[in-house]
Amino acid sequence: MPLTVGTAGHIDHGKTWLVRALTGKDTDRLPEERSRGISIDLGYAPLELPDGRRMSLVDVPGHERFVRTMIAGATGIDLFLLVLDAQEGARPQTLEHLAVLRLLGVTRGVVAVTKSDAVDEETLELALDEARELVPDAEVVAVSAKTGAGLDELRAALARVPVEQRDAERALRLYVDRVFSLPGAGTIATGTLWSGTVAAGDLVRVEPSGRVVRVRSVQVHDATVEEAEAGQRVAVNLPALERRDLARGDVLVEPGHYPVSYRLDVKLEELADIPADVTVHVGTKAVRARVARAGPYAQLRLAEQVVAARGDHVVLRTSTTVGGGTVLDPAPPRGLDVERLAVLERGEPAEIVRALVHAPVTGRDLQARGVLTPAELAGGLTAVRAAGEYVFSDEWLAELKNGVRERVAARAASNPLDPGVPLAELLPNEPWTPHVLNLLELERRGAKAYLPGATAALGERTQAASELEAQLAQEEIAKVPDKELGAFLEDAGRLRRVGDGFAVSTALYDRGLDLLPRLDAITLAAFRDALGVGRRTAQLLLERYDSDGLTLRRGDVRVLRTRRT
Repeated sequence: MPLTVGTAGHIDHGKTWLVRALTGKDTDRLPEERSRGISIDLGYAPLELPDGRRMSLVDVPGHERFVRTMIAGATGIDLFLLVLDAQEGARPQTLEHLAVLRLLGVTRGVVAVTKSDAVDEETLELALDEARELVPDAEVVAVSAKTGAGLDELRAALARVPVEQRDAERALRLYVDRVFSLPGAGTIATGTLWSGTVAAGDLVRVEPSGRVVRVRSVQVHDATVEEAEAGQRVAVNLPALERRDLARGDVLVEPGHYPVSYRLDVKLEELADIPADVTVHVGTKAVRARVARAGPYAQLRLAEQVVAARGDHVVLRTSTTVGGGTVLDPAPPRGLDVERLAVLERGEPAEIVRALVHAPVTGRDLQARGVLTPAELAGGLTAVRAAGEYVFSDEWLAELKNGVRERVAARAASNPLDPGVPLAELLPNEPWTPHVLNLLELERRGAKAYLPGATAALGERTQAASELEAQLAQEEIAKVPDKELGAFLEDAGRLRRVGDGFAVSTALYDRGLDLLPRLDAITLAAFRDALGVGRRTAQLLLERYDSDGLTLRRGDVRVLRTRRT
């Protein structure tokens, strides 16, 4: 299993000298670091363990002015190597580095008491006792980078540290801690691979810019590999990017995974009073934030966008480290919902899905929220309803169903002649609409929705319909001011509408239709005289035959269409 170990400790306690003695590599690469004799930036080296494993080692600066850099290096490590000078013992940055590690969730590691060759046995024993008291659960080893004493014991102690395996199912996430360019290769980004894998040819999304680029090659400790795994120190060649397009704090992720947000909901852990204005360290990025609190929870409102996932650890600093937090929601809505955060803190997948899902979303949308691992999501989806690729809550479906059925019922009550509601009026034009429609217990007829079994009825218009039909039995044509009543009676075969707001009996319509083939020429006058009706009635009937596709007007004469003859 790939592992990354990070150093920690006060300035001049011998971290970089110890790394050089363990790995044979000088991690101070900057001219200023070599001239001043202190580490300023992060250094990296491979460390061979006695059991054959190769560990990635991150060396961090110890000066108090570089705690920000130390946090960037400690982010994403699996275990710590705390360095304690046998002569000086624990100093301020020893304690702050140890606090940072605990806030980041890095609780396992080894304490190396350095410069053992420079003190007598009594002083060394006192230093070892102090180290054991400082970190009770860690193995303590006395070493000398100068003489090599204790180095093998230290490697063996590191190999014995029990470390939890990283989640192999999560998608690629790599927080960039260094960017440089090489002639002929282009831009190189390095960092610890937090999760997933990365290989040549993979597409990655650079956040927060959102740009998607292809990986040309991948290296682990200067050696090209086909695929890098979670927990390894990785160098990724991204030739499509310019050096200026990337910086420490940017994130490489698999497209479609992990949200980008200006807010984080967290469970706080306080070392001191946390003010309203802090610097938040997320991955390798440090960003200013305002803190809105509600009991043990807080919403961090950030000045810049960040990428995170539920369970990540963040560090809060002012001039010193004041606390940290565990991310509960990496892309929350504005405002604190304590009940929802309590659900997220408990971490039960089904309960989380129920808390997050109301209106329809896809499984891909939920995965991209960064709240659940793929395995958690698969289990949690059983707690909600599904239709097609969409999931939603029973409460949302019941609310939608009741709402649309009430609207359809109201239409049927107010207009029994046409009890249907156009679907475009009833439901929003959303991708999930066709999937949900069948769950609403409505009948779909064409473009309208009806209550099951609903049919058109005259209702209060029964008297008006009877009067209209009686009038048509006595007169050749009648005015129909109620258009909906006219349409209903026509659909029922009880009259024929002609012109704008008039109607004739079906018997008169059919008699005129039968007459047409017997006329020598279908003119208005000939049709009027043969049918024995007035000019207006004859004209409106002929126009209706035209609109029905039965006749075709050519000047003052009409001809029967071919299909009719």
